[in-house]
Amino acid sequence: MRLDKFLKVSRIIKRRPLAKEIAEQGRIKVNDQVAKPSVIIDVGDLITIYFGQTTLTVKVLHVKEHVKKDEATTLYEVVREERVISAE
Repeated sequence: MRLDKFLKVSRIIKRRPLAKEIAEQGRIKVNDQVAKPSVIIDVGDLITIYFGQTTLTVKVLHVKEHVKKDEATTLYEVVREERVISAE
């Protein structure tokens, strides 16, 4: 499954065009490599997403085309979530 679609189906990012845009900006890594929206996601991959002040790393547990809202979080497990605090 494509990265942008996985992020939408898992509801990590709510809309696929937004997932695509973030990936095109180089703010998503898959297995420590900057990923394009079209990279194929498999079980066991580590996805790191750089949101504004937060870095989220998840491990892919399942890849499914469609899931119900309640089941979306079963597709991944959060490995690390860090909040970046800027020293001003």
